Amino acid sequence: MADSILYKLRSGKPNKFWDFTTNFASLLIPNAFYRAKLNHKLQQAKQRPDYNYILERVDYYCRINSPWQVSKQDKSELSHTYLKYTGTFGNYHRKMFRTAYYFDQRDVTRYFPQNLRWNYLPGDVYFTPSEPTIVKSRMLTEDNRNSVLLKLDKLRHFMFVEDKKSFRDKQNRAIFRGKIRHSRVRTTFLERYFHHPMFDCGVVGKNEGHPMEWMAEKKTINEHLDYKFIMAIEGNDVASNLKWVMSSNSIAVMTRPTCETWFMEGKLIPDYHYIEVKDDFSDAEEKLNYYISHPDKAETIISNAHQYVKQFFDHDREELIQLMVMQRYLQTSGQI
Repeated sequence: MADSILYKLRSGKPNKFWDFTTNFASLLIPNAFYRAKLNHKLQQAKQRPDYNYILERVDYYCRINSPWQVSKQDKSELSHTYLKYTGTFGNYHRKMFRTAYYFDQRDVTRYFPQNLRWNYLPGDVYFTPSEPTIVKSRMLTEDNRNSVLLKLDKLRHFMFVEDKKSFRDKQNRAIFRGKIRHSRVRTTFLERYFHHPMFDCGVVGKNEGHPMEWMAEKKTINEHLDYKFIMAIEGNDVASNLKWVMSSNSIAVMTRPTCETWFMEGKLIPDYHYIEVKDDFSDAEEKLNYYISHPDKAETIISNAHQYVKQFFDHDREELIQLMVMQRYLQTSGQI
């Protein structure tokens, strides 16, 4: 228990307690306060010099262009990784699913009348819903328009780091720490590289049926930054560490993503924003040795990654894009 508390204090991750305290305090502000500001915010957006960029992001997240209707029947179905909810904004309660998802959706839905209806699918989603639904993650497939992205579970996913260590001063190795659960990709990686000297690998959390020798102590984010390469391997859906890795002076190493979130993983360019390896990781050692021998090319990837993550730093713009995504969702469903 003491070790767990000490790790949380040193981990480098955001303070969940402080974030929840702030969010609970915000419940004291009536929703009418936010609804009164919505039209003004949307009108102001049109005056911004980056308005066309905002529209492009909205189009990317919400690909619904045809009219449709939300079911008038309230229903919910709970899984171990997600909740399927159909109902009004106002009837979605904190205790229905994880608290982080409640507050993250509320940052958007409080700007709209609470009797409006939606399909909401918070959690790790690795399928495409049969009707237009608000999700955290969606499959990178041609027909994924029913998955409408919002910035959800953002405390865990949307964190960035200030890395003062240069790429050239870091260890010539890659690090992986994470849970396995039912991830075929992570299992494949560990089977190939667990004993390899270029890879510092380990499974954290509870043992879930994998070899006991894979278990390892957690490492803080700062300890991860001692390595030139950080593995960003998909678990239930996306690799949650990808955002902060791309803001560091280390390089994300991963297979081609199969899912995406608000981070738009589908727009990432292999060997430009990250180092791409084969699905079986058979070329990982070769790729790492190449960039160790060509540090200038590695630093170009790092610079490109830094440029990519910068687009998510403007808090006001991020809020506007979310509001416009929700507005389009409600408009296409014929509710506003």
